[in-house]
Amino acid sequence: MSKNIKAVATHEYNAVITTASRYVKGLREGSVATIKQAFHEEAVMYGFTNGQLLGGPISNLYDFVESNGKAADITTRLDVLAITPTTAVVRVDMEKDAIGADYNDYLTLIKINGDWKVIAKVYHQFEG
Repeated sequence: MSKNIKAVATHEYNAVITTASRYVKGLREGSVATIKQAFHEEAVMYGFTNGQLLGGPISNLYDFVESNGKAADITTRLDVLAITPTTAVVRVDMEKDAIGADYNDYLTLIKINGDWKVIAKVYHQFEG
């Protein structure tokens, strides 16, 4: 007989969204320091920018933000696609980043010592 138990508390969804929101806030402000609050130090990212594969350490994202500055006009929607007590996947639907591009980012998070951190970012850049 199965148990009718809620596996993940609502506050965990909110905590995951808070972490993803730090990423977006950092993009908006052009602040690598704010973005770093959302990511694990060994996080990775992969995706295509202007048709070229960009992959490897999350420092590639930090370099992009440092080179292109703030995204004052960015618009986003955050959706928790999946969540367990220790893992989550968030889709970031994004329009008008620092270079005016639109994206879908998929952030994979893990809960370590009570804190949610992004360990991987996979993204798709839409043509303008």
